[in-house]
Amino acid sequence: MSEDVLSFEEAMERFDPVLGFEVHVELNTNTKMFDAAPNTFGDDPNTNITPVSLGLPGVLPVVNGKAVESAIKLGLALDCSIAQKCHFARKNYFYPDTPKNFQTSQYDEPIAFDGRLELELEDGTPFSIEIERAHMEEDAGKLTHVGGATGRIQGASHSLVDYNRSGVPLIEIVTKPIVGAGSRAPELARVYVAAIREIVKNLGISDARMERGNVRCDANVSLMPKGTTEFGTRSETKNVNSLRAVERAVRFEIQRHAAVLSAGDKIVQETRHWHEDTRSTTSGRPKSDADDYRYFPEPDLVPVVTTQDWIEELRATLPEPPAQRRKRLKNDWGYSDEEFRDVVNAGVMDEIEQTIAAGASAAVARKWWMGEIARLAKQAEVEIVDLPVTPAHVVEVNALIDEGKINDKLAKKVIGFVVEGEGSPSEIVEARSLAVVSDDGALTAAVDDAMAQMPDVVEKIKGGKVQAVGALIGPVMKATRGQADAGRVRQIILKRLGVQG
Repeated sequence: MSEDVLSFEEAMERFDPVLGFEVHVELNTNTKMFDAAPNTFGDDPNTNITPVSLGLPGVLPVVNGKAVESAIKLGLALDCSIAQKCHFARKNYFYPDTPKNFQTSQYDEPIAFDGRLELELEDGTPFSIEIERAHMEEDAGKLTHVGGATGRIQGASHSLVDYNRSGVPLIEIVTKPIVGAGSRAPELARVYVAAIREIVKNLGISDARMERGNVRCDANVSLMPKGTTEFGTRSETKNVNSLRAVERAVRFEIQRHAAVLSAGDKIVQETRHWHEDTRSTTSGRPKSDADDYRYFPEPDLVPVVTTQDWIEELRATLPEPPAQRRKRLKNDWGYSDEEFRDVVNAGVMDEIEQTIAAGASAAVARKWWMGEIARLAKQAEVEIVDLPVTPAHVVEVNALIDEGKINDKLAKKVIGFVVEGEGSPSEIVEARSLAVVSDDGALTAAVDDAMAQMPDVVEKIKGGKVQAVGALIGPVMKATRGQADAGRVRQIILKRLGVQG
């Protein structure tokens, strides 16, 4: 780790954490927030731009109406009040990925404000988070640092800027200060961001792929000595883009703050950068206050005006509330409380729902998503949903099992090869010759070899110890690279020995 830290347990004995989250959600509108440039991911650098994207002289922005609707929907889903009238503002700062030298955002008049989000922690404990505001703004471009060993700005010889992301519509959701989480603060951070991701996915307003930066969290942490109520100086860990990283970043910052304060030093109010490789943060820049950004109303945009009829029309389009949906799915799937809680905590509820909709049973869907796929994700230290496995892949694997083409052991291998990008399950089975060996001739030959090598086991089976068959099945499975039908192998062994099973 880059800095001294206190153990988490000792930090919790001495201090109470205060949290705050700023979650940025990229919207999936066809065009950008203020111009007609395409809003698509993965295109060649600097191809999805217009003069407006670049802030060239004489250009005029136009508000994306679909983005405004998305903001209202999200505000309603977060139980916010919706402003009858709100303005955009210029947030002034210079950085190479901000071509206008200001960001068009909202300052004192957000589109949505005073909301609340009810959460459940992993064990079902309820926790309520108050939402201060959800406001509209545009994203910045993307810098790529070249020449260093780490891909970070430190040590780089130069940086390249891609303005494709510049102007992409964003909604920033800001919480009020969160107290009372105690030692569960890191867990709460993960659960909160997961809940936001679930909401925006269900609303259909964002692709919500954290690995692409569609959902990013700025996590604010400060500590209060036990028995006090005055908030400490906060740090803000910027642009954390995975659930696992959000939890780890909050945990690390609590331990770092505790070490600094316990040594009699002061916390610097600053932004921090999260490093997944070292699971630590490093200093970014001193944190600016609002006055430093010299906010003023955007002179080139008219106010956004809403009507109650419009708001109610959008409210009627909202999907089933997350808590209600979870209750319904749990009943539909027949999962126990613990099974369903594990699914929710793993963040694969949507994937399981889609797998069931594609034809798998609820038991089969849970078996694969919470079994082998979860194991592979843990091994790779990523979220399950970040693996390139789809509900269609799971259904296809299960169909291959039902057809007798592969067994469970082979299916696990197939899933592993899917993760490695080798193609669909059927393509992998064919390319790697992984189909179950069901030819009696080949199986009988393997059985005869096993019996010849283990005559003592043969005598035990002949003597009535039928359970000893397993000792012969193992070598046959090994000889066939795990591709034998174990049930058929057992039948052949008993038939060869003239023993009733």
